[in-house]
Amino acid sequence: MDKLNKNNSFKVPEGYFDTLSNDLMKKIAKEDISTPLNEGFKVPEGYFENINSKILGQLENTSVEPKVIPLKSYKKHYYTAASIAAVILLFLSVQFNSVKTPSYSDLANSDIEHYFEFNDLELSSYDLAEILPIHDLDLNDILESRLDNDNIIDYLDSHIDDFEELNMHNDD
Repeated sequence: MDKLNKNNSFKVPEGYFDTLSNDLMKKIAKEDISTPLNEGFKVPEGYFENINSKILGQLENTSVEPKVIPLKSYKKHYYTAASIAAVILLFLSVQFNSVKTPSYSDLANSDIEHYFEFNDLELSSYDLAEILPIHDLDLNDILESRLDNDNIIDYLDSHIDDFEELNMHNDD
């Protein structure tokens, strides 16, 4: 409690809250609180005695149909939006669920070379000639390609046992 009094510069006199309610009641009793009689609203005499009959009489006499204001229906817009969303969802599901079968043109040449280099297929040159699409190749394309003679001789040395099969002479 002492800490609060040191930090707080405002002090309340002792016993202030003990007599506060009595002091307020005395102050209210001294003041004259009265409302003037001629100010405010007045209700005519007998107003509430026959008000129910007046209201029911007015309701029975009204033969005018109330004006009905139709609200704009948004169902048409909701159905349109739902059908567009369904079409988009169907399109996306078909696109993502379709399984593409891989084809030869999807493979890179380096992948094909890597496969043949590291897998022993035990295929002969005739088998490879049947598998590989060489019908579009022309002999001039092969002859005009830049092949070194050394590479060709190295290949033939490693793959062919007898040069005489090829009708070639080895000048080495």
